[in-house]
Amino acid sequence: MTYTEAVKQIKKQNIPEVILLYGTENYFIQKIKDLLVKHVLSEEENLSTYDLTETSIQEVVSDVETYPFFGERKLIIGTNATFLKAKPDKLTFEHKLEVLEQYLEMPVDYSVLVLIAPFEKIDERKKISKTLKKKGLVAECNPVKEYELKNWIMNLAKQLNIEIAEDAYEVFENELSTDLNIMERELEKIALYVGDGGTVTKQIADEMVSHTISSSGIRLVDAVIERNLAKAIAIYKDLEKMKEEPIALIGLLAFQFRTILRVKLLKQKGYSSGQMQKQLGAHPYVIKIALNREAKFSVQQLKTFIDHLAETDAIMKQGRMDKELAFEMLLYNLINK
Repeated sequence: MTYTEAVKQIKKQNIPEVILLYGTENYFIQKIKDLLVKHVLSEEENLSTYDLTETSIQEVVSDVETYPFFGERKLIIGTNATFLKAKPDKLTFEHKLEVLEQYLEMPVDYSVLVLIAPFEKIDERKKISKTLKKKGLVAECNPVKEYELKNWIMNLAKQLNIEIAEDAYEVFENELSTDLNIMERELEKIALYVGDGGTVTKQIADEMVSHTISSSGIRLVDAVIERNLAKAIAIYKDLEKMKEEPIALIGLLAFQFRTILRVKLLKQKGYSSGQMQKQLGAHPYVIKIALNREAKFSVQQLKTFIDHLAETDAIMKQGRMDKELAFEMLLYNLINK
C-alpha cells in the first residue's frame, strides 16, 4: 500500500490493530504517526514508543495486550524493526517473533500496534513479513520518485487552496525536493502570502522560497558552469548570512563535484539512473541534477576541481590565508579553469 492510500484509510477511521510502516522517507512516517495519534487516542497517556534495538518484541506485545488505564484505546509504536531486514542487526537480546506471530492471529481490539522499519525494503520472504502483510496494514514510505514530485506538490497546493504557475514548479523542485518537511513549510508560508485561492508565480516562488544549504551548493556549481563569478560570490555572501563557514562550504562543493564525477563515470559504464541511485545511496533528485551537469565537464576537469577544493581546505585549516579570502580565490580559480 502507498503512503497516500494509507492516509486515506486512516482518515476514514478504517484502522487495523497492526500497522507496518517501512521506508526511508521520515516525512511520510511522521505524518502517519501524527494521524494515528489524532484518530486513535483520546488520552496522551495511552501512547508508548519503544526502540526495538533496545526492547524485545515480546515485551512490546505484552504492553499491547495490557488493557489501558485511561481512555478506550492504546497506541504502541515500535521503531527500528531490524528483524524485518534480510540480515537483522546483532542485538544483546533475542526477538521472539513467534510471540508476534501468535498475536497477529488474534489481536486485541483496544490497542493499535505500529511497527516502523526505516529501511528501503523489508525481507518479504520471511514468515513474519508475510503474516504482517496478510493481517495488517503495510505502507511503503520511501522518497517521492522524480516523476511523482510535481503531482505531490500539486496535491499539497490543492489542500492549501492555492495554485502554482507552471514555471514555478521548477523553483520548488530545484530548491526543496530532497526535504518534504521543508517543502510543506515553504508552501504553507507562501499560501499565507498569496491568500486563499491565490496563484504562486515564478517570481513569488523565487523571492519567497528559502534557499537550503544543499540547493545553494547546486547553485554554486551552476555559477561555476556559467563562469559567472559575480553570481558565485553573491551566493557565497547569502550563505555567509546563513552563518555557514567557508570550510563547510568547501565540503558542500566537494560533495557536488564528487557526485557529478561518480555519476559521469557510472554513466560511461552504462548504468541507469536507478542503478546509480542504488550504487551511490543518493536521493533520486541528486542523481538527476548530476546527470544534467556531467556533460558540461570532462573527467579531468572534475578531478582538477576536486584537487583545488582539497588544496583550499588545507590552506584554511593550516591558517595560511584568511578563510573568506581563500574561498573567494577558490571560486575565481574554479571559474577561470
